[in-house]
Amino acid sequence: MPLKADLDAIDWKILRELQDDGRITNVELSRRVGISAPPCLRRVKRLEESGIIKGYRGLLNSPALGYDVVAFCLIGLHHQSEVELKTFAERTRKWPIVRRAWMVSGDSDFLLHCVATDLGTFQTFVIEELTSAPNVDTVRTALTIRQVKDEGLVAIE
Repeated sequence: MPLKADLDAIDWKILRELQDDGRITNVELSRRVGISAPPCLRRVKRLEESGIIKGYRGLLNSPALGYDVVAFCLIGLHHQSEVELKTFAERTRKWPIVRRAWMVSGDSDFLLHCVATDLGTFQTFVIEELTSAPNVDTVRTALTIRQVKDEGLVAIE
């Protein structure tokens, strides 16, 4: 698969290091990738400005904060017109319990990653929000048991 960006080996090292630790200092990053700090900072800025680095986030420990339920919902819509798909996508942005959402192909139209404090809160969301939302035909849920892998979103060799 052809790359959509012109990246060299140093750029890839920078991306791997930042994906593993977004709070790394530029000095430490430059040491790990084998270049001096000023060109390293210029490369990071270029990667940010080009949109390859979308941003930085703190990864929170949801159970430590009282969010013990992680679930996925597969949503099927009655109608899949562009307007209906956009309308549902916009609705997902307004539901705090939905942390990530994807439009998908196959038997369902959307996949929602949900995080809730407890099972009752999640069930209320499914019953009162999801199943009653306009144009929703089917809702299938999968409660997670235990997370077994947690890596950055891109596998960088």
